[in-house]
Parts: sequence; structure tokens; C-alpha cells
Amino acid sequence: MAVQVKLKYLPEYWKKGTEFLGVRYAILCGAMTWVSESSLVSAVSNAGGFGVLAGGNMPPDLLVEEIKKTKSKTDLPFGVNLITIAPNFRPQLEAVLDTDVEIIFFAGSIPSGADIKKVKSAGRKVVCFSPIISLAKRLLRQGVDALVIEGNEAGGHIGPVATSVLAQEFLPVIKDVPVFVAGGIGTGEMIASYLIMGASGAQLGTRFVAAKECVAHPRFKEAFIRASARDAMPTAQFDPAIPVIPVRAIVNEGTKEFNSLQLELLAKLKKGEVTREEAQIKLEEFWVGALRRAVVEGDIERGSLMAGQSVAFVTKEQTVEEIFVELLEGAERKLREIHEGSKR
Repeated sequence: MAVQVKLKYLPEYWKKGTEFLGVRYAILCGAMTWVSESSLVSAVSNAGGFGVLAGGNMPPDLLVEEIKKTKSKTDLPFGVNLITIAPNFRPQLEAVLDTDVEIIFFAGSIPSGADIKKVKSAGRKVVCFSPIISLAKRLLRQGVDALVIEGNEAGGHIGPVATSVLAQEFLPVIKDVPVFVAGGIGTGEMIASYLIMGASGAQLGTRFVAAKECVAHPRFKEAFIRASARDAMPTAQFDPAIPVIPVRAIVNEGTKEFNSLQLELLAKLKKGEVTREEAQIKLEEFWVGALRRAVVEGDIERGSLMAGQSVAFVTKEQTVEEIFVELLEGAERKLREIHEGSKR
């Protein structure tokens, strides 16, 4: 049953988002590999939000099993996030389309028009991430149903532009489809601010990591609770000879190991011992293994603690319901101050 909070202003502000998602509250839980599985996703959906399963590079049969597990825990809507550059992407897509999941998120790189068409032809909705307006317009022409704009305050792989700047670029221009804002959002007041600007809802990830329903290792959660915003830093690219997509994570020994690996691969590249593509694959494999060690095994020293700067607002373990109450009350309070304050 959805969280019950008395709301006067909020429902109208995110009506486009709630109608699109088919939920009470237009708050999405971002897809986090090893974290956004059936327990957390179903808890978010049961609270009235929209959970999103992380496909990662999961074998298709396991992904279908995770979808079934989620359905056994909630009869409310949820989506699946697929990474277009993952080796298993294509069989994953076919497998998801054989289920009745209605909304599919494409992440990782620009999806092909053929993949968008395939999802649309199956009667499903497509949501894509877009870092620039020109790409957003192209995606919309190809039939994408909604967009997520994610700023570099987010955790994990990030782009170069802040959420606040993306919001100013996108929200006055993209009006025909829902636009959900993500990256660095940790409070209801911030959600309200983006709704006022024209967003249809907000996607949060980091804030849900310390949820009681999240299956992440207790040490992983504790690292988030202890961290401040400045602890979640992006990795650096040492040489454009090996392009590196920055990853924002809580700095630890694993960060230093990634830097050492990058320098080692640069030396090998210059000697002709590896190709640029091979070096990039090695760097991505580092993050895949390091993330699992941290989330599943609790290795917070050498594993990857991918976290957004909103980790500052993760101060204790809470239920998903408690997190929703805080977010909803904060957003409603902000909107009430604006509306009722303007009448004085």
C-alpha cells in the first residue's frame, strides 16, 4: 500500500509524471547495479513510487527471474534499465519484451532507432537519458516517450554538466514528454524546486542505498551513512589516449587502485602492448568487479563505493516508507511556502 501523506500542491505539479508512470508519486529509484534488485524495487513501488530494476550485464534468464521475483512482491508498476553497451544487452532486450514490463529504460550510450522501434512495436514505453538538447530532440523524433536528465552530481558513471544547468537547458524546451531530473537530489525541497521549473518528477538513487529493504552489505550502507558530499568524488582521466568516463564514488583504496591501473595501461598502450579498446575494457571490468565486492561482499576499502553527492543526506538506515515520507513532506512544504507566501 502506498505511503499516505496529505498533499495539496504536489499532485498537480507532477501529474504528467505520475500519469506516465502509473504511480501515486513521481519519485523513481534509479537503477544501481547489485543494489536495485527485487527487494528495493518492489519496496519503492509499494511505497507509491517507481522502482527500476538494474539489468547491468545480467544473463537474460536471471533478469527474467528477477522480474518474476519483483512481481511476486508488488502488483504495482516498475521498470527495467538496460545498458546498451553491455555484452548481454540484445538478449536482455528480447527477454524483457517477452515479459509484461511496460517501461524500459535505455542507458549507457545512445540507443539505436531500431531498438527504440522494437520496444515501441511491442507496445511498451521507452525512457532514455540525454545529456544534450539536440540528442533529446532526435530521440523524441525516434519515438522515445520520456527523458531523464542526470547531472554529474550523481553516483556511478557521470557526464560533465551539473543537474541545475541541465534543468535550465531542458525544462523550458522539452514540453511534450515527461522529463525526470536526477543527480544530487536528496531532499523533497529540491524535488519541489525542479517541479516548479517544469520537471515531471525526480529520480534518486543514493538516498535509497541505506534503506532497510536494500540488500546491500551492512558495511556498504555504513560507508554511505558516514560519508559527506565531498567524499563522493569523480575519477580523473590522466591521458586522452585512453578516454575514461568519470565515475563518482566515495574515495577509498579502490580509487587509488583504479588510478594505478590507468597509469599502468597508459604505459602499456605507449609500448604497444595493449590497444586503446583493450585498455578501456580493462578499466570497465575494474568497476564491475569492484562494485560487486563492495555491495555484495562488504569490501569498502578496495571495492567501489559508487555514490552521488546526495550521500550527504544519507544519515541513518531507514525504511523506504520513512524516506518517502521525508521527501513528500519536504516537497509539499516547499510548494506550500511558495503558494501561501505569495498570497500575503
